[in-house]
Amino acid sequence: MNIGSASRASGISERMIRHYEKIGLVPPPPRRDSGYRDYSEADVHRLRFIANARDLGFGIDEIATLLSLWSDHRRASSEVKALALARAADLGRKVAALENMRRTLIDLAEQCHGDDRPECPILNRLVD
Repeated sequence: MNIGSASRASGISERMIRHYEKIGLVPPPPRRDSGYRDYSEADVHRLRFIANARDLGFGIDEIATLLSLWSDHRRASSEVKALALARAADLGRKVAALENMRRTLIDLAEQCHGDDRPECPILNRLVD
């Protein structure tokens, strides 16, 4: 299948497919006589794997590791679990930081009169 079909089947844009090929996450597919890329179902399956890993917040290096583990049928599942737990811990830290920012913004908004006066604790906080 051509890159457009692979894109539709995997949910990954053509641009990102080319990028993943360039950085080595996806091996370059064979070319047709016309020069167009010719993707297989296995390539689409790999692209879906990458898309699902991205949706879970894994970075490119982590995805490369996961792809390596996925293809190694003698791997220990503990390696995969460790990666997932590390990603979950990182997401937990980000959630806590976002919640802290949210609380700060709500607190500042509650302190702001929101009227015609120029006094604004929100802007004052940004100056500090």
